[in-house]
Amino acid sequence: MSLLTLEALTLMIGAAPILRGVTLGLGPGEILGLVGESGSGKSMTALAVMGLLPQGARTLGRIWLEGQDVLALTERQMCALRGNQIGMIFQEPMTALNPLMTIGDQVAETLMVHRKMPRAEARQIARDKLDRVGLTAPRFPLSLYPHELSGGQRQRVAIAMAIALQPRVLIADEPTTALDVTTQAEVLDLLRDLARTEDMALILITHDLAVVAGMADRVAVMRRGEIVETGLTETLFRAPQHPYTAQLLAASTHRPEAAARPTFAPGREYLSQEENPAASSWQKYSDPDGALLRVAGAVRTYRLARPRPFAPHPALRAVDDVSFTIAPGESLGLVGESGCGKSTLTRAILGLDPLQEGTIRLGAHLVGPGMPQAARADVQVVFQDPYGSFNPRQRVETLVAEPFHLTGLPADWRDRVAAALVEVGLAPEDGAKFIHEFSGGQRQRIAIARALIIRPKLIVLDEAVSALDVRVRAQVLDLLAALQASHDLAYLFISHDLSVVRNVTTRCLVMQAGRIVEQGPTEALFTAPGHPYTAQLLAAAPQIPPAWMEDRAHASPLV
Repeated sequence: MSLLTLEALTLMIGAAPILRGVTLGLGPGEILGLVGESGSGKSMTALAVMGLLPQGARTLGRIWLEGQDVLALTERQMCALRGNQIGMIFQEPMTALNPLMTIGDQVAETLMVHRKMPRAEARQIARDKLDRVGLTAPRFPLSLYPHELSGGQRQRVAIAMAIALQPRVLIADEPTTALDVTTQAEVLDLLRDLARTEDMALILITHDLAVVAGMADRVAVMRRGEIVETGLTETLFRAPQHPYTAQLLAASTHRPEAAARPTFAPGREYLSQEENPAASSWQKYSDPDGALLRVAGAVRTYRLARPRPFAPHPALRAVDDVSFTIAPGESLGLVGESGCGKSTLTRAILGLDPLQEGTIRLGAHLVGPGMPQAARADVQVVFQDPYGSFNPRQRVETLVAEPFHLTGLPADWRDRVAAALVEVGLAPEDGAKFIHEFSGGQRQRIAIARALIIRPKLIVLDEAVSALDVRVRAQVLDLLAALQASHDLAYLFISHDLSVVRNVTTRCLVMQAGRIVEQGPTEALFTAPGHPYTAQLLAAAPQIPPAWMEDRAHASPLV
């Protein structure tokens, strides 16, 4: 018996076909992995099931949920259905959370609305759900607001909200994109346990094929709004029948290689030395020992909320005596669990968050107030949350061109923006759109284009490819490798995806509770970790069984 059935679902927005005859079925306790590149229709399929399609969308076909035709229900009926019988974990946690409400009230609200539960009882259940997704008391009190949490912690709150009512069907749209490997393993175990013990059907939408390999009973592969292949997980991974499936599997184990020197347009480099004052003047203020970035004894402490009235404020040492250097042209990885201090350290390097102790130097200059404009132009960043790092009221071409304000706006800036978009897999006409018109992965590509456009000396990549599907991730990593080879770029690559860190960095730092517990050459650290915490991270990382991938090495490139 199917809990959820999609019959020839077709979706049009204006004259554009978004979904083309999608047919799927899902039974109690079954986990279906829905995979495909960004923009293939995975999220729109989920939104159709939830009755959250944009205005003007037209649908054909049927969506049956335990005998009810979802497409025939009124909005009032859908409001009663959402959360109660069908829940959803969205890809972007900040878009699912109310910034004006505490996390305790947000989880409790679902129970109060649907179950008419008293607030005190609802908050107690909210406490239990937050504990279950790893946000345990007393470190994460119900009184915290979303902005006080890291990206991974916000995603855990969103998951707690979605499972609070124990829905019959749960749609998880990239539920672990923002999570570190140990938390990812815990959350996936939780979702698997809920599906099995509660007979809950689970649709797992993800670009991480290693997660699908370890979680899903069946896999459905989407491309351009169509289901091109379905099958049992192991069978599909071992012997894909559609060329597109084989190509996705090949891209999932891709190792980047430096390509020919990239250009924005024929005959045009990103920026010449003369056009970039920062690049041409770098040698004038280089570090005496040759380091591009030098962090020495960095300490950043935050004052937490009082545990009770009139009690002293406890302190959290988010960054605790951290020291390291990055050389010109080097790729340095920084890994660790969500909340370990990676993002706090990133903000300090960018001059956005002052240190209480220690120093950060970019060349010979201290990072902070008074830092020369030329030095600021040499450091760009790609943040973890692509939507939160853009002004939603500006067009994409303006957003990508923002770094030119440090170097001077060139006359052909629109041509350069258009070419930058092409380099990260988008189209020149995308420059005229607004950021809300793109998927999560496409927004991250725009963020990378913005960081690359003035050819800085150092790019801080904070989960830069976490939202990208495997095909685009491979393209972006190749692009980053090519830029590094041709322009001597340095990268600080902050990620919870250990496979990516292993493939793209030469040296790696492991961070736990604000401290660097291990560092060394990446391959040596991954092969023979010297610290128990590093070994724990590596053990938790999802992997596609090597035996499933034996014949994938020679798949043709994606088209």
